[in-house]
Amino acid sequence: MANKEEKNSKSKKSRAVKTERQEKGSQGGSSALDAAIAAAISAPKPPKKAAQYQRQKLNQARSEKSKSDKQRKDQKKSSEQKTSKSAAHRSEAASKIKSSRQHSDTGAKTASKKSGGAQANAVKRNPSDFKNPLKIIPLGGLNEIGKNMTLVEYGDDIVIIDCGMTFPDAEMPGVDIVIPDFTYVVKNADRIRGVLLTHGHEDHIGGIPYLLKKINVPIYGTRLTLGLVENKLKEHNLGKVKLNVVSPPDVVRLGCMSAEFIRVNHSIPDAAAIALRTPAGTVIHMGDFKVDYTPIEGGIIDLPRFASLGDEGVLALMSDSTNAERPGFTPSEKVVGESFEKLYSKAEGKRIIIATFSSNIQRVQQIINCAAKHSRKVAVFGRSMINVVRLGIDLGYLKIPEGVLIDIDKMHNYTDDELVIITTGSQGEPMSALTRMALNDHRQVSITENDFIIISARPIPGNEKFVGRVVNELLKLGAEVVYEAMYDVHVSGHACREEHKLLLSLVRPKYFIPVHGEYKHLVRHAETAEELGIARENIMIADIGNVIEVCDAGIRINGSVPAGKLLVDGLGVGDVGAAVLKERKHLAQDGVIVVSFTIDKIERKLLSGPEIVTRGFVYEKESEELLTKAKAFVASTVNTELSTRHDYNAIKAKLRDELGDFIFSKTKRRPMIVPTILDI
Repeated sequence: MANKEEKNSKSKKSRAVKTERQEKGSQGGSSALDAAIAAAISAPKPPKKAAQYQRQKLNQARSEKSKSDKQRKDQKKSSEQKTSKSAAHRSEAASKIKSSRQHSDTGAKTASKKSGGAQANAVKRNPSDFKNPLKIIPLGGLNEIGKNMTLVEYGDDIVIIDCGMTFPDAEMPGVDIVIPDFTYVVKNADRIRGVLLTHGHEDHIGGIPYLLKKINVPIYGTRLTLGLVENKLKEHNLGKVKLNVVSPPDVVRLGCMSAEFIRVNHSIPDAAAIALRTPAGTVIHMGDFKVDYTPIEGGIIDLPRFASLGDEGVLALMSDSTNAERPGFTPSEKVVGESFEKLYSKAEGKRIIIATFSSNIQRVQQIINCAAKHSRKVAVFGRSMINVVRLGIDLGYLKIPEGVLIDIDKMHNYTDDELVIITTGSQGEPMSALTRMALNDHRQVSITENDFIIISARPIPGNEKFVGRVVNELLKLGAEVVYEAMYDVHVSGHACREEHKLLLSLVRPKYFIPVHGEYKHLVRHAETAEELGIARENIMIADIGNVIEVCDAGIRINGSVPAGKLLVDGLGVGDVGAAVLKERKHLAQDGVIVVSFTIDKIERKLLSGPEIVTRGFVYEKESEELLTKAKAFVASTVNTELSTRHDYNAIKAKLRDELGDFIFSKTKRRPMIVPTILDI
């Protein structure tokens, strides 16, 4: 009994000691000590009997010997595997170094124009890595301003994002607008699942009517965007088009892909970005955007949603690069309203004329608000401006106090200090209302010294001369003219560099593709992305027509599709090409000479003529001597050719060359020469 109590006492003491040690270990926070104590507690105690103990020791020795033999075999095998792996690693490292050098050499070269100026920065990977890649094919909007159009393709499904237009430059005389080349789209018409529109500006929707004349596909966009598209379809007499109204954050299913519309801020209401979920991953296309915390209409850009998508993982981001060169943030549209308030007060006693983009409904709303506050009536000029204002009122995007908006025919009932005129022509377009006013060619408005004119827009690159000409003509007429360089009468609708950084930080894409801008804009945007930690090999600067393949393995350009500019002249689409433009420029520079004469096809001799008529070359009454000599030269050349040639086309070609050289020797000009032969 005593022995039993002694044992119990020892057991209690042992447990107390163990508990005390555990508490100390816990207090010390030493995990290593805890592990050591736990191991000591759980360790097996030796058996009490010596025989049992000896047998256990013997078995333990045998077991240890067996383990030792096995370990030696494993070590030998492991050593052989390591040697093999080491050799493989050395071979792979050498291959990577070689590939890196090749890539470096490739990146150092400037990409050729033919290949689209695509950035040679994609790391070379095994083609087998690109299994079932997502294809992104820009057909417009890269290395240019406007004409935005992008195709996203996976498997048998293609989705189009935007279909815009741009205006012709000085090298395209007579051309009305320029749209993307639809060759690839028409060829794959059965695979097109729909067109997604980010917003209602012309550079994003202007090509829609021409596309729908080629293929019939459903269109998805916000209410205002589709309202503007519907007006265009009526102008082109296009019916039975599926227009599907969406509102952020609606999701649309398109084959194996789905598109989520996300609210963004821009210089037109109802703008949206698009998150396209594909089997390869999520791709975000930003459209045109800015971050405006105090927008005139609608809510703030949905930054939390972009952050949420970033947390989920974004495969690629395509983002607007228009203002990539500009530091800081783009000012809020409210800044313009504050400037209008000051300028309305400054223009007291004068008639106010404001030119702005017709689609800038938020700007128009602020102009009307200021007019109502200063007890002025508003008249609207310009066909596109009238259409957009009417649409804005019908859809509820424009709130106009009763009695403020008047018809242009009723302006004579009011004095100058009671009127505000909203007009088109902020880009100096030749046929716009403001340009016709500046040239005293407008039927209802004559510019006087009592006019206060505000040009509330920034010239699009290439339009600076046109805008400058209009400003000069207005000043000559005595009007006071205010434009962007003088006051804050315009703010951009595009994000600047700090906004780009904010978006990139929220989305954190694996791959980045700068879009919407000239090459210099794309490069600056790429540099911003690199500053934020996106690897250079994960940034792709491409060109229109490039087939960009994207997957987890990497990003690369793999071939190209037909792409370029389709010129629209009147009702003709694509029938004006390089040859026609060359002839037009020739006519514009040197004029034309038309030579006509009649020949006897039996006797092979000249019967009458030649007669020479010129246009855009010389004034005929002051150049009679030159034209008389030219007629004599033509007669001599024709008689010589008739005696040796029977092919009229050959005679015409010879006459063009010979007369061209003769005229150049006398004038140092080469007009277009058009021979006309009548045979009897």
